[in-house]
Amino acid sequence: MENSHSPIEQLRAMVRQLWEDLSPAERAVCQYLISASPEQILFASAQELGSATGTSNATVVRTMQRLGFGGLPGLKRVLAAEFTSAVAPDVRLRQRINHVGQDLSSIWERVFDEARERVDHCRRLLDAEAFKKAVELLVNAPGVVVYGAGASEPAAHHLALKLNRRGHRTRMVSSTGFALADDLLWLAHSEALVIFQPGRRLREITVLIDRAHAVGASIVLISDELGGEFADRVNAVLAAPHTPTGITAEPLTGIIVADALLLALDTLDESRSVEHSHQLNALREQLLGPRFR
Repeated sequence: MENSHSPIEQLRAMVRQLWEDLSPAERAVCQYLISASPEQILFASAQELGSATGTSNATVVRTMQRLGFGGLPGLKRVLAAEFTSAVAPDVRLRQRINHVGQDLSSIWERVFDEARERVDHCRRLLDAEAFKKAVELLVNAPGVVVYGAGASEPAAHHLALKLNRRGHRTRMVSSTGFALADDLLWLAHSEALVIFQPGRRLREITVLIDRAHAVGASIVLISDELGGEFADRVNAVLAAPHTPTGITAEPLTGIIVADALLLALDTLDESRSVEHSHQLNALREQLLGPRFR
């Protein structure tokens, strides 16, 4: 018997609550959702759900929004929380492989479908005020520390590298455990700390935030699940939905959010970005040497 607080039961309760206000197509989607197994939904694309319900992928996305999930990735995230805790990683991998099959064209489409769903979901989750605040903090900070460990490290490295190229003194930190203490010693007053952490509440995140408060540094959190938990302890939260299936790379949306921050910084401080781009290219020319010019 299912726990009355399970994601599926919560989904059913929401469907019952909104049933009278749903269109026939939205009802068809909901009927499928409440009868399908969590793994069936977890590994399905919006297009597949549209085909299975005789509707369209746009109807599927709209239904998810009506139900309060923001989109299909939002529902998948809720379902994945219980699914991943109850099913061993090797079993999840086998199920993912079995669901995708061996059709190479289908595999190609599957990856692009999930990537598109995550990017679209990320776009819809924009908090314009938080984005503006994050940009202002970065453009005015005397220095920036970007933190990302494990799967979040590529997004953090990307932002740190590009900030340095634009003339913003930036340090990349990916340490965990006791090694993080050495990096935290150099976090200074008025600097900006940018944290990439999708969902798991690591002890390091709490220590990072505590240290930033202690020295008077501002904090931008780029996350999926931790935004609400730390909203009152950071200056800005930017949503970057992670993957509930593992089909696409964890840092995908984090890198896109970083790119949005970088472009905004370019527009606010064009002279600094252009000047440092010129210096970077001049140094590259020197490194190439006469033979390669």
